[in-house]
Order: sequence, then structure tokens, then C-alpha cells
Amino acid sequence: MDNESERIEYAARHTEIVRHPRQHLATFGITNIYYYILSEPTYSEISEATNETVIREGRVIAERPKLVTPYYLTHLEGFSYDARQYFEKLMMMHGPNAPGLYYTYKNEPKGLNIVSDNLPAVIGKMNDDLDKKNDPLTAIIKGQDDMWDVSLLKFIYEITSRSVQSNVAQMGAAGMLGMSHGGIPVGARQTIEEMFAQAHRGEIKAHDLERELNRWGAFEEYQDRFFALVKGK
Repeated sequence: MDNESERIEYAARHTEIVRHPRQHLATFGITNIYYYILSEPTYSEISEATNETVIREGRVIAERPKLVTPYYLTHLEGFSYDARQYFEKLMMMHGPNAPGLYYTYKNEPKGLNIVSDNLPAVIGKMNDDLDKKNDPLTAIIKGQDDMWDVSLLKFIYEITSRSVQSNVAQMGAAGMLGMSHGGIPVGARQTIEEMFAQAHRGEIKAHDLERELNRWGAFEEYQDRFFALVKGK
């Protein structure tokens, strides 16, 4: 293991989610989670500045969980060769049409402050303030100053793990996990219909709809509707 890998592993191992969001990620909508990443400044290791705390804050936006299959994943853009090999293994293990959930996130950093107080005291004060506000969608993360983004990724992994069971149960109760013809989950068919309506209203581009149909291998099935939509624009 090289030095960089060791640093990443160390940062992940020493990340602590001090305050979890009190709600799971929404199954049928977007979830906005505000976060504070608190850390001792890197320079404290050489300067005795242990009564200072670095506070990074921002927002993680979790898009609506997407219903996918291993076949669909193999047609996503932007993944490495290793990732695609993994998707191929999923197809062999579970079949090309096994439904699953795919989560996407956007990080919006808001700022950085350094306060003159030690880390435990700042965590305590911040927790008390959030308790008073009864804020269910704010998280406090104790992380590493020089690798704070690793701490954020560990947080994203944990909130996904805590939410997936609830999301799957709600989709199952809504009948979205059943398979329709062509090996496409019922929920994915519903998404395609939503995208047709959005493209008709001009909320998304026809290219986005075309790309989604191709990912499902369903363009031929929907091509008459698609070309009628494009001609009508």
C-alpha cells in the first residue's frame, strides 16, 4: 500500500459522524443535507495550536434514488474499466435485470472558518445549537483537516447505507420493483414516462431522454413516440 492510500485509509478510519441526519434519504424526491466538518488544523501538529478548530460547512444534495439493473449500469458513461468489470460481474451473479438503487450526490461547499476553541468544545456547542433548532437534516462530522473530502465521502457512504433499506421497502410497496416486459423494472418505466412528459414541456432535452432509452436498450420500443416528440418541437 502506497503512502497516499495509507493516508486515505487513516482519514476514513478516523472520521466520526458525530451527528447523523435524523431522516433517511427521500425515496421519491431530493434530499438536502447541511454538514459541518470539524477538524484540528493541520499545523497544530507542529505549533501547539490545539485550541483552534477548523469548521468547513456545505450542503450535500442527494438526488432521487434511481432504479437500475446491472445491464443499465454497463451503459452508464464516465466509469473506469475496473468499474465496468464490476458491473459485468454483477450481471453474472444476479442476472442482467436484477433491480437495485443508484444514488447520485452533489456537494456544494459553503465556507471555511477557524475558531479559537478546542474541537470537543466546538462539537458540544454546535450539537446544543442544533438541538435547540430541532434540525433533522444537519450533520456534524469529525474529520481530518488535510483530507476532509475523504471524511465527507465516508459520511455519504454511511447515509446511503442507512437509507437504502427504507428506500427499497417504499419502492416495493409502491410496486416499482416488479419487472415489466423487456427486463425493465416497473419503476424505470414510470421514470421513462416522466421523462417523456418533461421533454414535451421543455424541462429536459430530447437527447437526455434518448440517452436514457439507450441505457435500457429500449430505444427501438419507444422510437415512434420519440421521433413524434422531436418533430413536434
